[in-house]
This record gives sequence, C-alpha cells and structure tokens, in this order.
Amino acid sequence: MADGLKVRFWGVRGSISCSGAEYARYGGNTSCLEVTGGGRRLIFDAGTGIRPLGLELARQTPVDIDIYFTHTHLDHISGLTFFSPLFGKDNSVRLWAGHLEPPYHLKQVVSKLMQAPLYPVSMEVFQARVEFTEFQSGGKLSCGEMAMRTAPLNHPNGATGYRVDFRGKSICYITDTEQRGGGPDPIIVELCRDADIMIYDSSYTDEEYPRYRGWGHSTWQEGVRVANAAGVGTLVIFHHDPSHDDAFMDGVAREAALARPGTARSGLPRALVAHEGLTLSP
Repeated sequence: MADGLKVRFWGVRGSISCSGAEYARYGGNTSCLEVTGGGRRLIFDAGTGIRPLGLELARQTPVDIDIYFTHTHLDHISGLTFFSPLFGKDNSVRLWAGHLEPPYHLKQVVSKLMQAPLYPVSMEVFQARVEFTEFQSGGKLSCGEMAMRTAPLNHPNGATGYRVDFRGKSICYITDTEQRGGGPDPIIVELCRDADIMIYDSSYTDEEYPRYRGWGHSTWQEGVRVANAAGVGTLVIFHHDPSHDDAFMDGVAREAALARPGTARSGLPRALVAHEGLTLSP
C-alpha cells in the first residue's frame, strides 16, 4: 500500500448501475472510493463498485478495514452484501454512518436490506467481525494518521460529506448533495477550503437541473462554482447520471477543462471527470 494520500475510483455512476458498450470507458458501477495513506485504507460508500474492490482485497487477508457511508440510499449500499472480506473469518470490517436519525440505525438498515422478500440470506452469513458505528455529521473522526472532518449535505433523508487530511494533502468527497441556490453552499465551501481534490456530485448539467429540483443532486457547473469559491485544486466530476453515456461525459470533460483550465499545485488538471480505475495522488 502506498504511503502517500491516494484515491482510487471503483464506482462513479449515480442512481443505478449501467451496462453496455456506451458506458465502457467511464464505467457503470455505482459509488465506491478507496482512499489510502500511511498504511491505512478507507472505503467510501458501498455501491456496486465495492464488489471488484472486495475481490482484490480478498487476496490480501487478513483484512482490517473501515467503510464510511455518505448515506444509505440503495445505489450507495447495493454492493455491500457482495463485498468478499465480509465472508472471511479473519477479517474485521467497521461500518460508519453520520446521516441517520432515530428510529433508523445503520445495523438495522443493513439487516433490512438482507431480509425477505428482498434477499435470500441474513447478516448471519457474514463471517468477519463486523462493527456498526454512528456519528453526527459535522464532527471529526480519527483514522490513524489521517484526520477526517465531516459535514451534513442537502439530500433527502440526509447525507454526509467527508474531508480526509494526511501530511499536508487533502481529499474531499461530496455526494449526494443538491445546490441550494443563491451561491455555493457555505457548508461545503468551508469543508473543502483549499483542498487538493474535491470529488463532487455532478449528476446533471445546469440546463437539466430544473427538471430534477428536489431530487437531491447537483450539477458539474455548480461543482466549478464551489471549487472556485473554496480554492480547491482539482475538481473531480462524479456520480454520473445513468442517461449520461461515454459520449455525453466526453462533452462534459471538454467543457469542464475550459471552465477550469490549467493544472493545480499537485500537477493534476484543475477539472476532470471520474472513471472507474482512475487513481489520483495530490
């Protein structure tokens, strides 16, 4: 495992996974990121992208790992039950969530996901040591040498944004969130202030957004505005809508590069579009 801060994208799609040749280059798996640094590995969200990540980790047993959820809508948890390390008796998997309010709890959510008539087996099939921890969005978390800050996001049923800092480098993960109007969301701007990388919910374009107001998502152009307001080095466009195929995302990439030209202090482009397998080191 690399010592410096790094993020790898295992799933970049939003709402539902997509298959077909028209999604081959950017990928059709839903949200899952792997962040590593200082010998620690953190996973963010458990969309369908967590399955191939789990297959890779299964070759590295024993696994001791943390999974942080932005929220528990289906596209962000649907891969969890296919995460191979959960079935290894020598593994430890800690699950974290900061968005749930009573009467809902993370263990209950996962348990209900694995109940009839939705699922054939219960959580009892997990052989790993599994822990469920809940926290209040807006606070700080400790991850070894990595420091983590969180913030509540504007999304139906709640969501949590994350910032990871490690040895002077920073990565922010901001999905699913809806722009509030009247300028960039000050909560997000503060969380992402001077970050090297901001991964941002860019489900729509500004032209599309009025048709989906209230659905809990933002636009890539709003991502540009937030990144500029926060002094972010690199904006990563993420959570691609299922209707946005490779050709559409190529167009977004071209427009975003014009909107934020040049390179950041890290040497990365100031704007780019996430695809499965993309690895970034600020």
